Amino acid sequence: MRPVAPGAWLGLLGGGQLGRMFSMAAQSLGYRVLVLDPGSDGPTASVADDHLCADYLDTAALVEMGRRCAAVTTEFENVPAEALRRLGESCVVSPGHGGVAIAQDRIREKRFLVEAGLSTAPFAVIFTEFDLPTVDAALFPGILKLARLGYDGKGQISVASAANLPAAFTALGGRPCVLERRLPLELEVSVVVARGFDGGVTTFPVAENRHANGILDVSMVPARIPDALAAAARDAALRVAEALDYRGVLCVEFFVVEGGQLVANEIAPRPHNSGHYSIDACVSSQFEQQARVMCRQPLGDTGLLSAAVMVNLLGDLWAAGEPDWGHVFRHPRAKLHLYGKREARPGRKMGHFTVLADTADEALETAVLIKADLIAGTRPSA
Repeated sequence: MRPVAPGAWLGLLGGGQLGRMFSMAAQSLGYRVLVLDPGSDGPTASVADDHLCADYLDTAALVEMGRRCAAVTTEFENVPAEALRRLGESCVVSPGHGGVAIAQDRIREKRFLVEAGLSTAPFAVIFTEFDLPTVDAALFPGILKLARLGYDGKGQISVASAANLPAAFTALGGRPCVLERRLPLELEVSVVVARGFDGGVTTFPVAENRHANGILDVSMVPARIPDALAAAARDAALRVAEALDYRGVLCVEFFVVEGGQLVANEIAPRPHNSGHYSIDACVSSQFEQQARVMCRQPLGDTGLLSAAVMVNLLGDLWAAGEPDWGHVFRHPRAKLHLYGKREARPGRKMGHFTVLADTADEALETAVLIKADLIAGTRPSA
């Protein structure tokens, strides 16, 4: 199939901040974006060229998107895989519904990772209450996670012992879950991969990630890990993409446990929060790569132009009103990205900023100062 030239329509399922950043990247390449999103005022709708306000499985909306668009993608994994399958009957879909369906279900995801030859945390699958007595005591202390629809720390409960498991399972609605043994972590890293329809692949630099309350807080690039470990993470992420026969952009998250062992955690079948630094610090961003794959264009260079640190901005910062963004602007190598969300809520991702520097440690030092100033500037007075 020939490449899709600029001027064509690209479809997007989902209207959040990832869709907003994808739309901007695709538009900068000359493409037009049609978003399908049930919400009327999401971050993507304000920048996309057209908006279908309908359910993801709305037949008329899917028919229109398939008719108008040369290719379609998704901006979050919980869009129904069935929508991608149906769109695949009339246009190019990237990623395909099969890979998304695996990433949507922790049970399928864990089993896939094991079959692909990657190490995972020891785990047990719990479908019903009758599975609870069969769980191996060696999995405690552990974390009980919903098989579906959990993200940013939601749908997860720490479980200290087998005695606590029934209550945790009930608290999660008695729905299918995965229990993972809690591992002694040294740090967490992630790798964003782009794989084209021609089989061409590229990886972005490995990111070192810190989380707070289950939500990504800071990403540092390049990760401050040995070169051999970074190479192993990239190789493992490529193995995942190839085993899925994946076409598009995906992220693989890893734990680094005591002793430097790499343990696969999750797959995200889309651009990822930990890859946002690429907008400012790489030759081609993860969102540009997403558009390139969809349009069967050659992949862009993912080389790092500068070390970088990305910091998420959550709605907590708005507790006393709009933050003073002057704390970011006064640093000439800091870049502010706000997502245009109208309502700030605790834990809601409202934006991020990225600091560029000669080293990740220098960027982190500046980023910490900026974050402290933003927090101090929005703290209610006594």
